Amino acid sequence: MALDGITLAALAHEIRTKCLGGRITRIAEPEAHEILLTIKSSTQQRLLLSADPSLPLVYLTSANKPSPMTAPGFLMLLRKHLQGGRITGISQPGLERVLRIEIEHLNELGDLCRKALILELMGKYSNLILVDDQDRILDAIRRVPSFISSVREVLPGRPYFLPNTMHKTDPLEMSEEAFLPLFDDKHIPVEKAVSECFTGFSPLMAREVVKTAGFDGAECAAELGREDRLRLYAALTQILAPVKAENFSPCIYLHRGKQIEFSAVPLLIYRQEECRAYDSISETMEAFFAEKSASTRIKQRSADLRHIVQLALERTSKKLDLQQKQLKDTEKRDKLRLYGELLKAYGWQAAPGDTALVCSDWTSGKEVTVPLDGTLTAAENAQKYFERYQKLKRTFEATTEQLAETQADLSYLRSVSAHLSRAESEADLIGIKAELAETGWIRKNRNAGKKEKVPKAGQPLQFISSDGFVIYVGKNNLQNEEVTFKLASGSDWWFHVKGMPGSHVVVKADGRELPDRCYEEAAALAAWYSSAPRDEKVEVDYTRKKEIKKPGLYKPGMVLYHTNYSLMVKPALLPLRQP
Repeated sequence: MALDGITLAALAHEIRTKCLGGRITRIAEPEAHEILLTIKSSTQQRLLLSADPSLPLVYLTSANKPSPMTAPGFLMLLRKHLQGGRITGISQPGLERVLRIEIEHLNELGDLCRKALILELMGKYSNLILVDDQDRILDAIRRVPSFISSVREVLPGRPYFLPNTMHKTDPLEMSEEAFLPLFDDKHIPVEKAVSECFTGFSPLMAREVVKTAGFDGAECAAELGREDRLRLYAALTQILAPVKAENFSPCIYLHRGKQIEFSAVPLLIYRQEECRAYDSISETMEAFFAEKSASTRIKQRSADLRHIVQLALERTSKKLDLQQKQLKDTEKRDKLRLYGELLKAYGWQAAPGDTALVCSDWTSGKEVTVPLDGTLTAAENAQKYFERYQKLKRTFEATTEQLAETQADLSYLRSVSAHLSRAESEADLIGIKAELAETGWIRKNRNAGKKEKVPKAGQPLQFISSDGFVIYVGKNNLQNEEVTFKLASGSDWWFHVKGMPGSHVVVKADGRELPDRCYEEAAALAAWYSSAPRDEKVEVDYTRKKEIKKPGLYKPGMVLYHTNYSLMVKPALLPLRQP
């Protein structure tokens, strides 16, 4: 669910209750487009303000985050104007997705000054703006010059005004008389009309209004009669009642244990689902977005690596196509050699000026027509065929070798791409980057002659099976090498998903016989840490480690084995646990 005006109203009320009158003791910028304010009131509070285009958020949190070594310019400006300041007001204009924090502080001369920090939560247009007491912009975490937006510049010195909301109506100030004619020209489904007409209403809340009113949402809004519009108005009033009374009921709705939505008010459309209530809307959002925020952050930080790998995959695929086409063109080399040998044997039968020679192929007993260049003798034609044969033969041998290298590169890059798609932490990305640097896919930078410090690939994952066996899992190809060739001994068991990129999984047998359950758990881990779909059963190969070989020219993580067993499993982590 998007952070809409109703959720922001609940957040504004909570922040006002806990932070109004408090002093800002610390300002940090732990992530790009994200500010963390530490506020000392009756208790210490931390307010997270994120204008991240992919996930704009605001909530109170107990978690502290470290700041970067070098403070960005906007952070330094906030510290100059707001450090030690007292929060005098927290407001939300109507149900706009805008939070305004009023702050007063003393300047260098000891004079009392007033500033406002304005957070706009509007998707890719989200921003965090600092303005003075005249609502003139001092700076913003994302500057918006005229060549990006000619309608609303966000630059130091420009006047601040609310973004255009397409002339939507504030539902908190709307009367019944104003509501009735609102849909007269809306020849669209009523559900869409609600979200288009009122500020702060997400599609989810518009669907809730329609559901509460008893419509299915597909009716044309302009064709609704007076009675239907009155029902819709009553439903809207019912939903906004807790917002006006500042009586919120934050919760998360779950389907089969998986989070699907959060809300500041009860939702009729999810009455059949499990509802997990929370004491505060901040706690609700922190719980809901914890996993999403982490995955979004990892996705953003891996963007450069994914671009490098994707570009390399595309180039290698094109190279493979060209080599395969070139190899196909060499298929006629044996025919050219045969033509040359036939001309050496039967060339005496060709008269000067002949363009073809019909003779018998002694290897198959069939008649063969050999094309001739009439300007050359039979011997010269034979020599020409042998030269073309030798050229195609050399091309075939070179291309066959190059094709094997290109296929190995493609297989390796696909494995790196699979590891990137499953990266769960900064350490995973560092390991993959180290691997790409070691294998030459990333150029190493040199600064002023200093030797570049190459990041470590990290440590493989370690699990304990239900029967107490230690299981190692590589998260990248360098870790796969360590798992297979350093941590495993010859009698240990090695697992890998069949025919797909994935992690090497090793079970330390320590001379003991593995129970069937351990085979299944290790295979399920190998399937989980692979590119195989997680909701389907996949085939996993397993064998003793002593059967695993790595020829000298193989890429990291690429191995060879001929003797193995297989079993079908569904990818899973449980009932394993990390020690």
